Amino acid sequence: MFWQKDQKEATDKIGLILSGGGARAAYQVGVLKAIADSLPKDAINPFPIICGTSAGAINAAALGVYASQYREAVWRLVHVWGNFHVDQVFRADGWGLSASVVHWMTANIFGRTSHDPVALLDRAPLSRLLNHYLPFEKVQSSIDSGSLYGLCISASSYSTGNSVAFYQGHESIEPWARANRIGVPTIINQEHLMASSAIPFIFAPHKLDGEYYGDGSMRQSSPTSPALHMGADKLFVIGVKHEEPYSALQSRTTDYPTLGQVAGHVLDSIFLDSVSTDLERLERVNKTFSQIPDRHIPDDSATMRKVDALFISPSKDLYGIAERHTDLMPRSVRLFMKALGASKKRGSNLISYLLFEKAYCRELIALGYSDTMERKEEVLSFMNVESKP
Repeated sequence: MFWQKDQKEATDKIGLILSGGGARAAYQVGVLKAIADSLPKDAINPFPIICGTSAGAINAAALGVYASQYREAVWRLVHVWGNFHVDQVFRADGWGLSASVVHWMTANIFGRTSHDPVALLDRAPLSRLLNHYLPFEKVQSSIDSGSLYGLCISASSYSTGNSVAFYQGHESIEPWARANRIGVPTIINQEHLMASSAIPFIFAPHKLDGEYYGDGSMRQSSPTSPALHMGADKLFVIGVKHEEPYSALQSRTTDYPTLGQVAGHVLDSIFLDSVSTDLERLERVNKTFSQIPDRHIPDDSATMRKVDALFISPSKDLYGIAERHTDLMPRSVRLFMKALGASKKRGSNLISYLLFEKAYCRELIALGYSDTMERKEEVLSFMNVESKP
């Protein structure tokens, strides 16, 4: 059994950061499940502030909707991710996929109109899935009950180039504006998730409030920023990138890259690099701040403060896991990936983002669970929870 530490420490608001990464976001569910299993059955939501981007936005919304019942929220995520099929996210049937590809190619060869596609895959199934599983009106109920302080979903505006953090939360949270990133109060709904998860070129831009948005990971130079603006005192960050040593990177193939490899590299740049870079920046700021004597810090300073962060990321290469499960994708999708040069070792990074199949997702959930349980005491200490002697 567990109990919270002293009341002063317990008042810290922990901000949960869920990054993007397509099907890789199943790893986040494993981490959340490990936390749920480590807390008492009646434990309240341990993350008052929840921020999600792209596929991480979908996980964040589920936690926000069911914030008053954290274990149930996690169970629902495990159920959905653990039973995923590609055709629940985008049209994977031969006719639907062929129609999308032909339409896209025809538009780009013979000229475009305002209704021509700028993406290869149709996400209509995902829209239906979100509508079925997430009663968004419960987000405000979670806030009113005190189970949630704020929920934030990030998207990228194609019109302004800004990273826009749409948030719904406590009335004390104020909008913010920084270089190329703003915070906008709103009522979170399905449209924000569709906008946040619109991976460029693969999924179409999504119209929201008269403006078109794409995946929130684009131009998101500081993934931790929204949580800090919303008042987080600590940051719990779940990544989806395995940090490889330099020697491992040197062993990669030197063959001329295929289109699929290039696309996978682009997605890696969009989804995987900003989190690690932002945390390195935060660590430097914390180190600098710790060297400033207290007497030189203004009493009314709200921005100058040390923010502890705990980062959990995959202990194994997700490319390799995706490679083992490639054959589970529908035949039409496999043929499409092969045409792009994204098959097996020569494109498994691209496949790792689109492999919404239960065997792959379950393995990522199990990996996230195992990685977190190995650091259980560190996680519980960070969350101000400890085991009884």
